[in-house]
Amino acid sequence: MKLTGQTSLRASIDEVASRDPVLAGLVARVGPIRHRPRDPDGPFAALVRAIVFQQLAGRAAQAIYGRVRAAAGGPLTPQALNAVSDAELRTAGLSANKLASLRDLSIKVLDGTIVLSRTSRRSDEELIERLTTVRGIGRWTAEMYLMFQLRRLDIWPVDDLGVRQGYALAWKLDRPPAPKQLEPLGERFRPYRSIVARYCWAAVPLLRPAGTAVSLR
Repeated sequence: MKLTGQTSLRASIDEVASRDPVLAGLVARVGPIRHRPRDPDGPFAALVRAIVFQQLAGRAAQAIYGRVRAAAGGPLTPQALNAVSDAELRTAGLSANKLASLRDLSIKVLDGTIVLSRTSRRSDEELIERLTTVRGIGRWTAEMYLMFQLRRLDIWPVDDLGVRQGYALAWKLDRPPAPKQLEPLGERFRPYRSIVARYCWAAVPLLRPAGTAVSLR
């Protein structure tokens, strides 16, 4: 039988569930997760979208991203974005900082500082190190790119509040672990920590006390 992406994901879910009864119970309640759709314009557009969406509500960010994409005249590529003037991009709704970030991203992709490929052989840490040289891309943004666009299975975003909250709820901790505390807790799930992170996100709306406000990705 030929393994598909979803088949491989299902096998990975079964594997991590077999390692911990708490996670097994969470998987049973939530059900199997699936890969999220990749950005149809490819890896570069996914990073552009990530930068545009930073610190904005979803609907406003989506509107700005749509205008940026329209200004580029089609698929978002470094070349297409470079052909759009600063004035047009500011009119689309980009702040000065986000405009500078997108320009820096385009330059680094075009000069080969960053190579965007779904089939990159670089390690997760190598890719994160390269991506975070771009203005406006921090470790969390790079981790989300690896997890959802490249579908890397061993990303453990310890700085993510939702992951920390979900872990605390699922494993019945008094409070969410600090990033340094959460880091070693993921070791037993290597090399499938991305899956555990996604079930931690799912645990928050499932297990949180009624009326408790949370911040999730």
